[in-house]
Amino acid sequence: MPAIYDTAPSPDARVSKRARLTSTNAVQQRNRRPLGASKLFAPYRTVGLVSPSNVPFTSIPLGKTTFQITTSVGTSLQTYDLRRGLNLVFITRPQTPGPITATLAWKDCVFAAFGGASPGVWIFKRGKKVGELAFPDVETEHIKALRIFGSWIVGVCDSEIRIWKATTLQFYTSIQCMPGSHFTGAVAIVPTLLNKIILGKDDGSAEIWNVATGKLVYTLLPESIDVGAVTGLEPAPALGLVAIGFANGSVVIKDVCTDETVMQFYAGSDTHGATPITSISFRTDGLGAGEDGRKPGVMATASHATGDITIWDLNNGGRRAGVLRGAHTSPSKYSTGGVGKIEFLPGQAIMVSSGLDNHLKSWIFDETPFNPIPRPLHSRGGHGASITSLHFLPSASDGSDMSGKWLLASSRDRSLWGWSLRRDGQSSELSQGAIKKKARKSGIMSSEGRDHIEGLKAPPITAVACSLNRDGGMGALPGKLPIWQTPAQIKSQRGARDAEASGTTGWESVVTTHEGDHRARTWFWGRKRAGRWALETSDALEAKSVAVSPCGTFAVVGSAGGAIDAFNLQSGMHRQRFPPRLTAQQAKQLKLKVAQEGLSGHDIDMEHGPVTGLAVDNLNRTLISAGADGRVKFWDFRSGSLQHELDWSNTAGSISLLKLHRTSELAALSCGDGSIRVIDVTSRKVVRELRISRKSTSSLSNVVMSDLSFSPDGRYITAAAAEFVAIFDLPTGHLIDLFRLPSRCTALCFSPTGEYLATSTESSVGVDIWTNRSLFTHVPAKHLTDDEVAAIVTAGEVSAPTASGEVAVNIINMSESISDDDEDDLALPEDDTDSIAADLTRLSLVPRSRWQNLVFLDSVRARNRPTEPPKKPEKAPFFLPSVADLPDGTSEATDAATLEAERSRIMKLSRSPRDGTAALLLSASQSQDYASLIAHVQTLSPSAADIAIRSLSRSSSDGVNECVEFVRMLTFLLRSRRAFELGQAWMGVFLRVHGDVVVQDAEVASEVREWRDVLEKEKGRIGNSVGYVAGMVTYLGAGRV
Repeated sequence: MPAIYDTAPSPDARVSKRARLTSTNAVQQRNRRPLGASKLFAPYRTVGLVSPSNVPFTSIPLGKTTFQITTSVGTSLQTYDLRRGLNLVFITRPQTPGPITATLAWKDCVFAAFGGASPGVWIFKRGKKVGELAFPDVETEHIKALRIFGSWIVGVCDSEIRIWKATTLQFYTSIQCMPGSHFTGAVAIVPTLLNKIILGKDDGSAEIWNVATGKLVYTLLPESIDVGAVTGLEPAPALGLVAIGFANGSVVIKDVCTDETVMQFYAGSDTHGATPITSISFRTDGLGAGEDGRKPGVMATASHATGDITIWDLNNGGRRAGVLRGAHTSPSKYSTGGVGKIEFLPGQAIMVSSGLDNHLKSWIFDETPFNPIPRPLHSRGGHGASITSLHFLPSASDGSDMSGKWLLASSRDRSLWGWSLRRDGQSSELSQGAIKKKARKSGIMSSEGRDHIEGLKAPPITAVACSLNRDGGMGALPGKLPIWQTPAQIKSQRGARDAEASGTTGWESVVTTHEGDHRARTWFWGRKRAGRWALETSDALEAKSVAVSPCGTFAVVGSAGGAIDAFNLQSGMHRQRFPPRLTAQQAKQLKLKVAQEGLSGHDIDMEHGPVTGLAVDNLNRTLISAGADGRVKFWDFRSGSLQHELDWSNTAGSISLLKLHRTSELAALSCGDGSIRVIDVTSRKVVRELRISRKSTSSLSNVVMSDLSFSPDGRYITAAAAEFVAIFDLPTGHLIDLFRLPSRCTALCFSPTGEYLATSTESSVGVDIWTNRSLFTHVPAKHLTDDEVAAIVTAGEVSAPTASGEVAVNIINMSESISDDDEDDLALPEDDTDSIAADLTRLSLVPRSRWQNLVFLDSVRARNRPTEPPKKPEKAPFFLPSVADLPDGTSEATDAATLEAERSRIMKLSRSPRDGTAALLLSASQSQDYASLIAHVQTLSPSAADIAIRSLSRSSSDGVNECVEFVRMLTFLLRSRRAFELGQAWMGVFLRVHGDVVVQDAEVASEVREWRDVLEKEKGRIGNSVGYVAGMVTYLGAGRV
């Protein structure tokens, strides 16, 4: 075992705590935030990735009870345990510098080869990096395949073979390929050949190399030059035999010792043409072949070009025992699909397969009754194509987790998944019924098939709406109910019974629209299956938008032709049309009116063009619709009549999206001119118009937002614009954050708790989760100028979460390291407010408790006064000595200390606030400068300030009337428009204490009257300013769209 393994930390070892950074170290380690990275959100992790790449998985037995299967998800590895139902057990950290190209499990370690600018091979143990293979200094190619046998580690590249020693991990040698040809990455190790490896080439030959000497031993030539490249190699259980798969779909089993062909098959598909055989595996438990399955000799083949797995019986010359149709999704317009790798687990009747559709599956072969085709055992998967919509389940609804852990996601692969942000094993796809059973009945599962199984699923989802208030949870409805019934079936007696049964068990909570389909479909979230109803639009045109009422009873569907229809989710029946259908008499009158006045369709309250957005307010009173014709309409939800309309057809162009924040009654609309208009549903007026950049030369000035999302508190609006995500601060209307994703953002959504932001991109099948940094650190809401936006666009910096969540480990460090750009925003203002405009009335920075307690000090003292006299202390226990029993001198020493403490207290009281205040009053009367006096009184505690005010005298030894000077100080403070609340508090205490002096002393009364005149003048000035501002706001907001 290499020595490098000994340095790896034990999983049971105590993990050292992260060193706490001092303020000096924090400043030294402060990193400048990369231009284009988000300051409000930090990358957390990516969910939904299982096997999205074409890198084959690797497996290894763990003892005698289970197997571990490791897949590649880009720059990290994920390990699943078979005994636990393919539950995720490890994710490797750190990420590899480049994308992983090959994997290999050996003993308790996993080797991962990666490409990129600096290719290499890292070694992981239990998800942690423990070492790496040494590479030559010369520029190298990335490794296509890894194998370990004996004391050698072999890495196969495009034009060379690299060899390391397995005992020391040191580089041994490299072998160059013959000029004019390349290795395909197909590798096989035959146990009977010592130190030898078989490599497939693109010319159809297979070469046997001796890795110890670096020499070519022999070349296995193809039967024909038309077979193409060698795409698969696998040693057979029989000694000396190896199966070779070719690009034209043929498979040849050869004896490598004699170079003779033992068997030859054609495993390609007749309907898909030449399908290269990219994976071959042999069953090693000695069963599965023959008529009763009691004989050995089972082989399985698969291809990237199809999702089928072919099972072969190699007895009696070989035959095709069966085809596992639709094991994985076949390649399509939106999804790569195909089978990545298949492997029979050693000594088990279990086969594991991974697909390019982002699925990992295990299959088991039944012995009694015998069936050559396996059945599903376990499955882990995710979306196989780019995601089209994201929707967090509401956190305050019945049946929903309060922390907002569930995320609904739809994809171009016709699937709808529910992702758990807490436990990956809970994530699942919502069932669309017995798809394979339908395929068998329709003949799609027959030999070679006539169509893809995926064609039986609902079309790709375009919009999702949800409300869990009426969801029935995990319980089952009584009886066996069909899915997605048509209106004719709903009106039947069965449909009536279904609606009656759902009244006690709950009904559907999710409604979706689909590409090119005029029906909106319902789903049970709690039961994770398709619902009963298919809600058809009244004009039979494609359903474009959908909304569910907050109560969960009604679903509203908008069509491409402008029709808006409301349905009852319990019964599936049509309940309302917007506008409502006219009676015969109303239709006749309307026809006459149109003929006489020449009215258009818009004048008679009809929608024209697709309905791109729908929303129902919090009380089920108003329905809001947005159309591609640039009109926003408010409908009465009960009667269906039009209440109000906003026409932006000449200013904003078309409207592509509508999002409603029910708590604040604000609706955001994405407009065709690149703006986001926010309207108040109550007043039905535009309150904000948001743009990423107002420069016409900016590439983002006219980009239409592909998705919008409100934060739970309604403060932020996040918008997806091409490959950028923009965050707007709604109270100020400013763009405060902008960051770039790896590719175009297709959907985004805020979690109900505000903890997470979920995004999806065109280049990934996973969901990126970001954490809200403002929840655990201060994030300055600084406005981004047009120049800063242009700099971010041209910088090209890309940030994104990873499947391993490695970036999230450093979130605390990120919160401690503040960028240089944001330092100035975090600097607190000094205690000097003189820099504020002189015509503004300012408050002090004195804590509120100082002046509030001063005004109510008498009440505080009365409240704190004891309710009864102090009680005599109880007699001390018998074991405590009395004063008489103390040693001589102890009592006297105690008395002396008490007297000294009392004397110290009296001395402190003699230096009362009166002394400092009197001296400053004398100085102010001579210089007429009250700044020092004001600063001194501000520092006094409430009780000290009260003593200083009570100690003011009409005639002091210096001949100064302290009451007059104090009132003059307050008048000066009022004229300077500073510390307004302190001046009012001090004057209130002065009038309460010295009210009789004001009445008796004419000079004091004159100064108080002057103070009152200044106060009235200031009050009038402020009132005029407030009235002017209120009038301007009313004018600007009245009737302006």
